[in-house]
Amino acid sequence: MRSHTPDATSRPAWTPSAAGKPPLSARLTRAAWRGLPRGRYKVGRERGPAVPAADGSPLITDHYFPRAEGDFPTLLVRSPYGRGLPWSPQYGLLFAEQGFHVVLQSCRGTGGSGGTFDLWRNEAADGHATVSWLREQPWFDGRLGTVGPSYLGYVQWALAHDAPPELKAMVVQVGLHDPHALFHAGGALRLENALAVGVGLTYQHQGMAPFLKATLRLQRRLRDVTTARPLRGAYAAALGGEVPWLDDVMTHPDADDPYWHGASQAQTAQRLRVPTALVTGWYDVLADQTFEQYERLRRTGCETTLLVGPWTHTSALQQGWPQVFAESLAWLRAHLCADPSGLRPTPVRVHVGGEDAWRDLDDWPPAPAAAASWHPAPGGHLVRHAATGSAPLASFVHDPDDPTPSLGGPLLSRTAGRRDNGPLEARDDVLTFTGPPLTEPLDVLGPVVARLTVSTDTGHVHVFTRLCDVDPQGRSVNVCDGLGRLDGNPHEPSRTTVPMGATAHRFAAGHRIRWQLSAGAHPRYATDPGTGASPVDATAFTPVRVTLHTDSALTLMHGAAP
Repeated sequence: MRSHTPDATSRPAWTPSAAGKPPLSARLTRAAWRGLPRGRYKVGRERGPAVPAADGSPLITDHYFPRAEGDFPTLLVRSPYGRGLPWSPQYGLLFAEQGFHVVLQSCRGTGGSGGTFDLWRNEAADGHATVSWLREQPWFDGRLGTVGPSYLGYVQWALAHDAPPELKAMVVQVGLHDPHALFHAGGALRLENALAVGVGLTYQHQGMAPFLKATLRLQRRLRDVTTARPLRGAYAAALGGEVPWLDDVMTHPDADDPYWHGASQAQTAQRLRVPTALVTGWYDVLADQTFEQYERLRRTGCETTLLVGPWTHTSALQQGWPQVFAESLAWLRAHLCADPSGLRPTPVRVHVGGEDAWRDLDDWPPAPAAAASWHPAPGGHLVRHAATGSAPLASFVHDPDDPTPSLGGPLLSRTAGRRDNGPLEARDDVLTFTGPPLTEPLDVLGPVVARLTVSTDTGHVHVFTRLCDVDPQGRSVNVCDGLGRLDGNPHEPSRTTVPMGATAHRFAAGHRIRWQLSAGAHPRYATDPGTGASPVDATAFTPVRVTLHTDSALTLMHGAAP
């Protein structure tokens, strides 16, 4: 691919005053935001240039720009969610008033763009076609960056897979690189994710009114959809019809299935040389993917930075937006404008839960850190010493007709985040093991892992495991969690390791560590039928007795207090 970095004398003259103002909705939204830097420039907008996609389909694009003479770098923002709210103020207006051309484009088949949207398959080719179009624009000076959240992060990874020479910086916010992992985890279908993404990709690009109407319809019909037998196709009533790509992702659970070939951009981060800033939250549904991105970038020597806040997938762009925007802007200025003055001194900044404070770190997870295991004991205790041998300890019955509900954690719904787990832990199908009151603060910094020995009477079950912080008043709040699947012989112990994500959390003196276990979190995950059948196609469900054994362990990374 050719490089094109024109100088001021080679580019034809361009008159920005010929374009109009940003939409009124964007200007009103901008005026309502607090905690953001003042704009440096007035902003104009060219509305609706049709950029030819890889196959010639028109990709409808809005161009925001500073109303000023001179050269400014360009940011490419490609979205399947439309070009209106919140994208027009959040990316088009805010970054343009700080001195960037912003190209805000609707992916094919969305927001008026031609062609048919096909989850992930066209983003690399269409991204490169857009860069080819940029090279012909009189205002493009050869300095290109990308920025955006969620699926807008995926299109960045797709472009960077064969990075054009003009690409000098990326900012991936709560971003996706592996679609399979968004829809499946631990051998389970992430049902609530699938439905929420289905609504977002089907309706959000049509405008806020259709999107809100569809979201409310899904909420009203969520129970009927998520308890249907079979599950396949039941979403159609809530989503207003069939969504072919949603059928496909729900019915292809195996990451090695040819259906998913080419979907993951994991390999991109392993050879990338474009400086990349990463943003996530401890309760972001894509946090695990962000940590994977960071690890790969660091391993390959790519310049990178990581910001982890007390956010969910959506709150990072709402309550967390002033900090997310400031970090993103500093990164783009440093690498597109040769202005590193806004960069923080360390590569990693994390919010520490329990302490409600930010920490700057040299790496993630920080070193030194010591892995320490906690073990379940009779009476619901959690202890540091391991039992001798393996013996049945405690059991419960998982009833698919009354599945253990999901409560808080990394969800796409408004119920995401930290929640009082008392109602959940009062259920008969939830086990809890609780440590003694801590005599001094305990910091947990890094990945959390459960190593389980479990037996069942059917041989098939999901196991949901969660770390909680219990305060002196007995209130139990979720910190992190994970789900795994067991397939073994009935009544025979099976061993499995369940990753529970990562955390930076301080358990204060007087607080207690609690380990919570159950057989699912519905509708966050589709209910396991208990028979080994696919949860999407199963019509016959059976209760399962689940027994935890004494040689199970919860492993935490104990960090030193600063």
